[in-house]
Amino acid sequence: MSFTPNPRQLALIKIALFAICLLPLAPLLHAAWSGNFGPNPVEYVQRWTGTWTINLLVITLCVTPLRVISGLPWLTRLRRMLGLFCFFYALLHFLAFIGFDHEFAVDAIARDIFKRPFVTAGFAAFVLLLPLAASSNQWAIRRLGGRRWQELHRSIYPLAIIACVHYFWLVKATALLWPLAYAIAVTLLLGWRVRERQRKAIPVPQSGIAKSGAAKPLKFFSQRPK
Repeated sequence: MSFTPNPRQLALIKIALFAICLLPLAPLLHAAWSGNFGPNPVEYVQRWTGTWTINLLVITLCVTPLRVISGLPWLTRLRRMLGLFCFFYALLHFLAFIGFDHEFAVDAIARDIFKRPFVTAGFAAFVLLLPLAASSNQWAIRRLGGRRWQELHRSIYPLAIIACVHYFWLVKATALLWPLAYAIAVTLLLGWRVRERQRKAIPVPQSGIAKSGAAKPLKFFSQRPK
């Protein structure tokens, strides 16, 4: 028998999930309080926020398969929060890049985006994430309509692919294990999604003409038949 939480239980689950999603901030806050970010503070902040951006991106993509496999439709109610926390850490990651790395110098930021491929990929992924975060509300669903809203949010899959490319280009050749793991996870999730769409596709019924392979001639009457 599947578990279906009542409104109070669902609210408690959401509060617990909110607290869990804030946990990755604890090491950053502790490092800021103690002044111990390690030998390379900028790299530490960027790597930590980037890691949790892609972690939450993959977890968000897992919600629909888990809902289908487990038969727990209420899991969908948690997807928006996970997606917004993914954007939150992506925003911190981006702010660390433009603030700590470039001190908000627009020309240096633009030059870096066009010069280094992994920065270009990361910036493209962040730009794709912006409309998803901005439309994660009921007003946007009503404004866009359910169909257009769903089409917009399917861009999370190319976004995830670009994020994996960003990670691959970022690390050294001797540290490809984690980027490879994320790429495999995204590939499996994308494959599952494609298979589900094919499974749910309604086949077009063949007419009797198509089955027989011959079209029946049209009959014309000189006067209206009785």
